[in-house]
This record gives sequence, structure tokens and C-alpha cells, in this order.
Amino acid sequence: MLLLGLVGRAVTSAMERDIDAVLHWQLIYFDSFPVSELAEAVRRRSEHERMHPNYYGLFAADGRTLAGDILVRPQSVPVSRDGVTLTLRLDASGSDSSPMVRAMAERRANGETLVVARDLTSILRMRHTIINALIAGGILCMTAGVLGAFALSVKQVRRLKAVRRVTQRIAQGDLGQRLPIGGRDEIDMLAHLVNHMLAEVERLMNEVKGACDGIAHDLRTPLARVRTLLIRIDERTHSVQDEALEQLIDKARRETDALLERFRAMLRISEIGTLQRRGGFGEMQLDTLVQEVGELFEPLAESRSIGFVVKTAPVGPTHADRALMFEALSNLLDNAIKFTPDGGTVRLQLIHTASGPQIDVIDNGPGIPDDERDAVLQRFYRGEQTRHLAGSGLGLSIVSAVVNVHDFAMHIRNANPGTCVSIECWTRTLA
Repeated sequence: MLLLGLVGRAVTSAMERDIDAVLHWQLIYFDSFPVSELAEAVRRRSEHERMHPNYYGLFAADGRTLAGDILVRPQSVPVSRDGVTLTLRLDASGSDSSPMVRAMAERRANGETLVVARDLTSILRMRHTIINALIAGGILCMTAGVLGAFALSVKQVRRLKAVRRVTQRIAQGDLGQRLPIGGRDEIDMLAHLVNHMLAEVERLMNEVKGACDGIAHDLRTPLARVRTLLIRIDERTHSVQDEALEQLIDKARRETDALLERFRAMLRISEIGTLQRRGGFGEMQLDTLVQEVGELFEPLAESRSIGFVVKTAPVGPTHADRALMFEALSNLLDNAIKFTPDGGTVRLQLIHTASGPQIDVIDNGPGIPDDERDAVLQRFYRGEQTRHLAGSGLGLSIVSAVVNVHDFAMHIRNANPGTCVSIECWTRTLA
């Protein structure tokens, strides 16, 4: 629009300058005639302009027409030889229509006014043609630009979607993913840097993980030997009848068993994290799994006079690893029964939601404060209210590892009193 305005103004200004120059020379031509011969000169000039490209008019001081084909003196034209484009059409003799003109006037010494005008029809038509051509060309260029921009944007949007999918997988813990590279622009430069960073992070994580796994694996054997030695020492101390020594040996055995349990849990978390994603997955029935886990832990709850309730709702088959889901539910129920006081209640329920199946494990134990709900998923963390109870602090870490492998979601809420741990068994679709 700005270009059209500039072109239109430039064409109009050039047209007005050229016509004003012609009109100015016309007035100079009539200035060469004496006053007594001016009317006859105007009359002859008007008769020669058969095609009416120019118009002339000589008017007396009182406004009467003395000569020429302009019948009415245009009052909007000054007598200072300044060109004016008339917005109103002139009445001209010998013309079927009143053309749009550019006019200029001067006052003679005897008070008469001479008006000369030039028809703008052909020039305005040319101007209109030029502007129409610019509009058509502008529309064509704009359309081509929009189509080109759309084609380029589609390509870039596809690349960004691919980057988004890979980034989501990386955020879910799959550090083996790399950003796609398909060009030589700024996005590829950033992708190269991010891929280099991911490779370094993966290397460091593998080194740390390998060191931790190596320590846990290497210490299991000597700890098992220490436990065996403690058992033999305990057998020999029965003949000594030293009660204090027996208590010390029993405490050492319990501490050794706790260490072995921690190392086993650490290695299990590492094994779950290194599983091939969905390698052992298949269609399974969650309601059957929930019933089996409930039957397994019901005697444990009864031994502590804890009410144990299992409820299932009909849900469709779920794509998951049955062994890992069984292990996760076992850890949740073990924690719930462990932290529920005698005479309390533990509920295991399977419900159907709009997002898919959901498993809830609810107890009425001490609960988990809001500021500790993320921390309890970390290894070895023990809440302030449960430090006095036996445990390795790795149960929820195993559950979290299983949930991450399945791309499920886990939420910890307040059960007033107690805790509700929910597992949403739906597969998140990468956008």
C-alpha cells in the first residue's frame, strides 16, 4: 500500500508539472498578441482544437464570455498562473461531456481574464492503468511470498516438531536420543551443540552409574560372607551363654541384612532403568494383577490387625510389563502396611478415569508432608515421621523407576489422614 501511494503520488506530480509547463507556454503565446487581437486569437485557437485536447476562454471583467470554448469561468482557478486540477467538470461547447482538466489563468492589463486548460482524460487513464498493473503485480508478489513463506515454515515446523518429540523423550530419561539434523542453519548449529552436550552428559551419567553399580555389586559378596561368619559365630556363642555378645552379634546380622537389602534394591533400580523400552511389554489385565497382589499382602495386613480392602473396576487391557507392575504394587503395599499403625486400614483400588485405568494405594498412616513428596522418590530418602521404622528408603524409588519405564504418571496426595499414591496407567503420546 505504501508503494502504491508513493507511485501514485510520483505519477501525479510528474503529470502536473508537465501539463503546467504546457499551459504556461500557452499563456506566453497569447501574451504576444495585442489586447485588440486577443479575442480573435483565442477564437482561432479554439477552432483548430477539433479533438479538444486544450480548452480556452477569454472573459470580461464582469464575467461575460468574450471568446473560446469555455462557457463559464471557473472561480477556483487563481489568476496567478498556478495550475489547478478541477474537481468539477467544465462546461465546454462542442463537447458531449465535461472533461477533467488542469487549468491555469492570468489577468490582462485591461481587466480581462484568460483561462487555458488541458484535458487529463488520457493521462488519468494511463495513471489508472499503471496503478492497476502495480496492484496486480503486488498481489502476485504477495501471493508468491505467502506461498513461499508457508512452504519454508512447514519445513521448519516439522523440524521443530521432531526436536520437540526427541526433547520430550530426553526429558523422560532417555539420554540416548539425539536431536535431528537436516540442514546448515542456526537450528542445526544449536542441535549440534545440544547433541554434544547430551553425549557428554550420557557419558558422565554412565560413568557414575557404572561406579555405583560396581560398588554395590562388589560389596554384596563380602557382605554375604560377613553375614555367614556372623551366623557361625552366633552358633558358637550358644555354648558360651553370653547374652550381651549374642545381642551384639544379632545387631550386626541385622545391619548386614539391611546393607544387603539396600544393595539389592540399588541394583534392581539400575536394572529397571536399563531395560529396553517396552521390550518385554504386552497386553495385560490390571484387575487380575490387582487381585493377585491383594491376595499376597492380605495375610500380612491381618497379622497386624490392619483392615485390607481391595476394589477393582472393569477396565480394558493395558500395554505394560506385568512383572514390573507387580513389583511396583508390591512395594507400594509393603510401604502402606509398614507405615499404617495397628488397627488401621489400607485400600488398594483400581478405577477407570477419562484418561484410562488408575491404581490407588491408600493408607491412614502418618502421611507425607507436601514439601517431601518429591524427595521421597529419591534414593535412600527417609521422611522425618518414618525414620524410626526399618527400611532402606528405596521402595518408592523402585516404583518411580517402573513408572518412568512405562511412561505412566504417579501422584502422591494427602488422604486425610494418611497417604494416597496413584498410578495413572495411560501411555503419554509424544506430540
